[in-house]
Amino acid sequence: MTQALLSRAPERPRPALTLPGGARLDQGRVHEACGPARHVFAALAAGAAQEATGGEVLWIAPDWAGDRLNPEGLCRFADPGRVLFATPRREEDILWCAEEALRAGCLALVVAECVALPALTPVRRLQLAAEAGLGTEGPAPLGLLLTPGAGGARGAETRWRMAPAHAPGTEGWTLERRRARRAPPARWHLAWAQGGLRTDPMPFAD
Repeated sequence: MTQALLSRAPERPRPALTLPGGARLDQGRVHEACGPARHVFAALAAGAAQEATGGEVLWIAPDWAGDRLNPEGLCRFADPGRVLFATPRREEDILWCAEEALRAGCLALVVAECVALPALTPVRRLQLAAEAGLGTEGPAPLGLLLTPGAGGARGAETRWRMAPAHAPGTEGWTLERRRARRAPPARWHLAWAQGGLRTDPMPFAD
């Protein structure tokens, strides 16, 4: 019997960040967050990245955006003193800045606020840059695209949706894992409680 000339080697496990709600974000990859509370998801990712690596976060937003991230609001989730801000003047420079930052491998997280859904080729370039950043001496880089509407960036490793679900006297959110290569869709309710965010699984409805 002829034996196979090639064998498929098992994929090496990647380093990953774990966020409240069980969100697992592989480092060295680029992920996507959408929904009206996508900035809260990014803030959770920033805090997890800072805690896990001790590194800094780069937050890229268009220069013409009317809203700006409030450091006082961010401090509930992450250390605003370790967040760097970039405000490109051209739409195409948003992903260019993210690509260069990921390739440098000196940042724990790169957040890019997208004006529109990015095309597949720029996302692939971001993935290659994040992979290249893994080989540096800095923290394992991780990219996060904040996309409008229902999201749908082709080439993203995972897609998450976060929306407000506040109750009287309590801030809360619904977090959904809508797409992942190695995990099924899932849903959680997050709410502030003593000691931090309380997480409760919920049934997922497409």
